[in-house]
Amino acid sequence: MRSISVRVIGAVALAIMLPFAATACGGGGGGNKIVIGTKFDQPGLALKKPDGTMSGFDVDVAKYVARQLGYNEDQIEWKESPSGQRETLIQHNQVKYIVATYSITDARKEKVDFAGPYLITGQSLLVRADNTDITGPESLQNNKKLCSVTGSTPAQRIKNKYPGVQLQQYDTYSACVEALKNGAIDAVTTDEVILAGYAAQSPGAFKIVGKPFSEERYGIGLKKGDTDLRTKINDAITKMVQDGSWKAAFDKNLGPAGIPAPTPPAVDK
Repeated sequence: MRSISVRVIGAVALAIMLPFAATACGGGGGGNKIVIGTKFDQPGLALKKPDGTMSGFDVDVAKYVARQLGYNEDQIEWKESPSGQRETLIQHNQVKYIVATYSITDARKEKVDFAGPYLITGQSLLVRADNTDITGPESLQNNKKLCSVTGSTPAQRIKNKYPGVQLQQYDTYSACVEALKNGAIDAVTTDEVILAGYAAQSPGAFKIVGKPFSEERYGIGLKKGDTDLRTKINDAITKMVQDGSWKAAFDKNLGPAGIPAPTPPAVDK
């Protein structure tokens, strides 16, 4: 009787422990999930389609990294991460990492860590296709209404460098683009790759003007101090570049907007 009891107790204990072991495992099957933050409204970069699926260059980078961490695509839970909420989402453990046109800055590095960069772009301007009097940031000083997103690097740069501009800040770039389409504002400013995605989505409606007037280094945001995860993500980005997946993702998602794939940046080890 005693030996049977021991076997029964052992079996019960094993049954109790198995779910915990499966949950703790980094990337196996079963119910394991990884929550990844990204934008939901940026065509060409990160767009949530009506059927709920995600598409874009940032999405493909996020998926590739997840695979290297041991997660299949069906184990990814996407979390919308507007510009002004990204640090909070990371600090409160609501996401594992964020891939969301997230410029690496010293101020942000005080709150979160970054892997990468995985892309370098620059701030530019989007206007209506029939506009002729906006040619760059200097021409915005003449009572022009400019839209950018709350908490974004481009919005802060306009405040610092062009204080005379009438800057209006919305929650999302898609709201800015809609206001531009309706004539409520005169121009939208953010990074060129973001603007190109919107321009490609509405052929003939908009155009990008002037030359980029900044350098934005996109990184993958993660919990401050998580050096192990940062190293793994950096290794994944490096592998994505080396095996051709990075260029293929760029060409697929941003090529239609007329932007040739740039030279991938070296990650900051």
